[in-house]
Amino acid sequence: MGTVHQLIERGGKTAALQADVDRKVVEAASQFMSDEEAGIGFLYSGWCQAALPHRRLPDGQSWQIHSERISLIVEPGSKLGPDGRSFVPSGVAYGSRARLIFLYLQSTAIRTKSREIELGGSLREWLQRMGIPQGGKSQRDVRDQAERISRCRFTFHVQQGNGKVGLVNQNVVDTALFVPSSDANEKQGSLFVETARLSEVFFDLLQRHPVPVQEAAIKAINNNSVALDIYAWLAYRLHVLNKPTPVSWPALKAQFGNGVTRMDNFRVTFLDNLKLSLAVYPDARVDVEERGLVLHPSHPPVPERTLR
Repeated sequence: MGTVHQLIERGGKTAALQADVDRKVVEAASQFMSDEEAGIGFLYSGWCQAALPHRRLPDGQSWQIHSERISLIVEPGSKLGPDGRSFVPSGVAYGSRARLIFLYLQSTAIRTKSREIELGGSLREWLQRMGIPQGGKSQRDVRDQAERISRCRFTFHVQQGNGKVGLVNQNVVDTALFVPSSDANEKQGSLFVETARLSEVFFDLLQRHPVPVQEAAIKAINNNSVALDIYAWLAYRLHVLNKPTPVSWPALKAQFGNGVTRMDNFRVTFLDNLKLSLAVYPDARVDVEERGLVLHPSHPPVPERTLR
């Protein structure tokens, strides 16, 4: 993907567009290259291999996804219904906003080395820095995903040799992220509690298996949940390889195309999102072949010296 970055360096976005590079790819690469904040985020490696759904599921429906090494099951919780007495099914977190909230929670926990995560204004400021507008539909979407995250249970099954080690029936957070809804709260912007606590088991996994990502990359593709997942996967896989590694189309579809029936439809959509992911990961070396992808050993998105 070095071509688009080289074109922008030499002649700006105009040169890349004149070379018939997709405008979305040019915009993402240009925004990434011009970002000077150099922020670093962290994800638990499990999220880089098995992620949340991209679209809303019916309330009460669980989510399962299986990749080569890991399986994820997400079970929705329940909430009080309109009558204030009976409980009704909640829904599974989904889409780009849920992924950004998760990134904030995990990044803050790694930086502070604490399960206690400051929310309130801190989360709103971070989301704004990531290019998420405040107020209106965007704010309602963030609140909805925060509530879903708080109520869901997550089970990771990690393949280890002949057996499996599972994180069973764990809430990612031990406390709710949101304030009970009221018009007054929403007008005041008080959608979140001041602090939340990550569960002890999840915090331990995160500390042992963190994957660094560049916040500039996240910001440039912040509305595209598929591109975010591919970027996280490449950030996890590429820098630990010691030789070219093929990944078949069926394996890619199992991880990134859950719900897509036809392989030809999946390939077209996946390749478009792969280009976006590579636009914000210039050092990634990935070849597209008839049978799938070939991943090559690459520098990580966040250099080791930067982490130190």
